[in-house]
Amino acid sequence: MKVTVALAVALAISSSAHAQSERELQIIADGDRSGLKIEANVAFTEGPAWHQPTNSVYFTDTTNHRIMRRDASGSLSVYRTPSGDANGLAFDQQLRLIACEGGRDSRRVTRTELDGTITILTSDFNGKKYNSPNDVTVDSQGRIYFTDPRYGQQDGMEIFAADGSPIEGVYRIDPDGAVTQILASEVHRPNGIAISADEKFLFVADNDNRKRGNRKLWRFDLKADGSVDPVSQKELFDWRTELGVDRGPDGMCVGPQGNLYVTAGLNFDAQPTEVPRIYEAGVYVIDPSGKGLLNFIPIPQDVVTNCTFGGDDGKTLFVTAGHTLYSIHIQ
Repeated sequence: MKVTVALAVALAISSSAHAQSERELQIIADGDRSGLKIEANVAFTEGPAWHQPTNSVYFTDTTNHRIMRRDASGSLSVYRTPSGDANGLAFDQQLRLIACEGGRDSRRVTRTELDGTITILTSDFNGKKYNSPNDVTVDSQGRIYFTDPRYGQQDGMEIFAADGSPIEGVYRIDPDGAVTQILASEVHRPNGIAISADEKFLFVADNDNRKRGNRKLWRFDLKADGSVDPVSQKELFDWRTELGVDRGPDGMCVGPQGNLYVTAGLNFDAQPTEVPRIYEAGVYVIDPSGKGLLNFIPIPQDVVTNCTFGGDDGKTLFVTAGHTLYSIHIQ
């Protein structure tokens, strides 16, 4: 068994309030990437979404401002360009592609109609431009939920709380087009988002890469009307440790058995550091009830950004990381 220096150090402090249990670290050390396949290579991959009728996976190539399609035969093609710096993608019940467009010049959520035309679903909240719509999910009623963080430079933000602090929120678009802010200060910097199969819970990745920022996965009670109960906020996993700050959760999806598949971690530091990392790059399989880490799928490439399930039986996990689209069949 291969155990990194970071893991060895973490095991020694496993009694710490901020360190994960030995069992969870053992899962990471024993992570198995056998069966991992390369499906496509482009400049930088994000936001995969599965299109069942054509057995195709759609994903974004953020560097080249385009949305790609990889079909059942393995053929790769451009679905839409320019993409408005699209990031997270999701199909609605009518199989129209919903996209979070986070570019500074767009900052909107769009829908690509079946005839290829683009509909702007929302580009502002109460007259204020969004920060940078990032990830999206759709419920059975056709309601669209999306996150709106701001990474990088903080200039140009327009949505603020009553005390003047900027809001990086979570929003819902109803079928009639009405937009509601369902989370504000409860999450520092929302990124990935998902809904449980029974639609009773909303999951939000809180990935704030500032020094003291959150690296947490949250669960909220989701009501039948699409609203969220902030008081129900429950922490499911934390990638932050006493040794330092690891890369937290990015995109995620719900697996066939209801578990959460969350992309997070880092293999290589962009700059040398004396602080060892604990969490390697990969997909973290987390119990939605709060029992912790169940499994870990290591990904050899940074940065792991998002994932979705597809395939003939719905058990093939597609993962975007760096310039590569991967797949792995989950038993």
